[in-house]
Amino acid sequence: MQIIMAGSQEAKKAYALVRDLQKRFVDKLDTLTDKYGNCDHFEEVTWLRDEGLHGGGSRFEARDEKLFNTASVNVSQVHYDELPDKQLQSATAISTIIHPNNSHVPSIHIHISLTELREGRSYWRIMTDLNPSIVNMDDRERFYEALQNLSGMYYEEGVEQGDKYFAIPALKQTRGVSHFYLENFKTEDAAADMLFAQTFGEGIIDAYIEIIDDALASRKEISEADRAKQLAYHTLYLFQVLTLDRGTTAGLLVHNQNDVGIMGSLPSHINKELLASWIAKVPQPQDALVRSLLDAIDDDGAIDINTKEKLAAVVREHYTKHPEALKMQASGDTLPTTVANHTKV
Repeated sequence: MQIIMAGSQEAKKAYALVRDLQKRFVDKLDTLTDKYGNCDHFEEVTWLRDEGLHGGGSRFEARDEKLFNTASVNVSQVHYDELPDKQLQSATAISTIIHPNNSHVPSIHIHISLTELREGRSYWRIMTDLNPSIVNMDDRERFYEALQNLSGMYYEEGVEQGDKYFAIPALKQTRGVSHFYLENFKTEDAAADMLFAQTFGEGIIDAYIEIIDDALASRKEISEADRAKQLAYHTLYLFQVLTLDRGTTAGLLVHNQNDVGIMGSLPSHINKELLASWIAKVPQPQDALVRSLLDAIDDDGAIDINTKEKLAAVVREHYTKHPEALKMQASGDTLPTTVANHTKV
């Protein structure tokens, strides 16, 4: 069944924007696959929201196992054009995570989305973070320089909010080394806001490609200690995504029709022993959540499709049972109302 896209002009322009960003990123990643990998290009997978009636999405998944641990470039649009009692008119997004295989090549997360409310108000969510398993200060500085050049007057706010959002209080550290986050971003000029989202997305994609191209060309020696550090960092990444990331949780609570896609940010393996050691560090009821996550993962720590589906169900069940725990999730100074937007006015 075909995906029916949102009807408003703003939503149509936003969808064209995120699709263009998706193609830009996938084309550049495929070029690196040809240069450093096995020439196995990304493949497209689609999903439907209510059999396409309320939108759906397309994600390009990495197929080159030499170059990528896991990688996914997702675009989606969910809308309720014919349901006037819903607060949400449409939500259009690109959300991508790239986990290279090389322990010395950093991962990246990028999310750019437009939310259009029934009342006529709309706003952007713009965020990115650089995630190395082994920190390289040159990569970090290059990424911050790109952020500053691309965000201009919004740089300080974006970095401050990003550092806050990606903090992991229980472990006294952050996810990633370079963060940027603008929530509820809008000015009086909607066209300028859309142009900002476009140029920011294009620029941060290009900056990341340049960073990892250089890294892949020069950082070829990988020790067992390096791989152990990468596994530990991937464990931290999964922990942050499944216990703190508000966007992931909201997506799972709104519907269950794209669980594998939403879980596309997870690495291929984690260290279960390390994850178990963090149970005592998190407050109740999040300790129960971490135990349930551990129960859903096999002893080898593999995060395959079946495991992703189980993890999605665990997170959904936990926050349905403990809605008060949503207050413990990551945020900047502004709390997004993603789940509430999908309810009735």
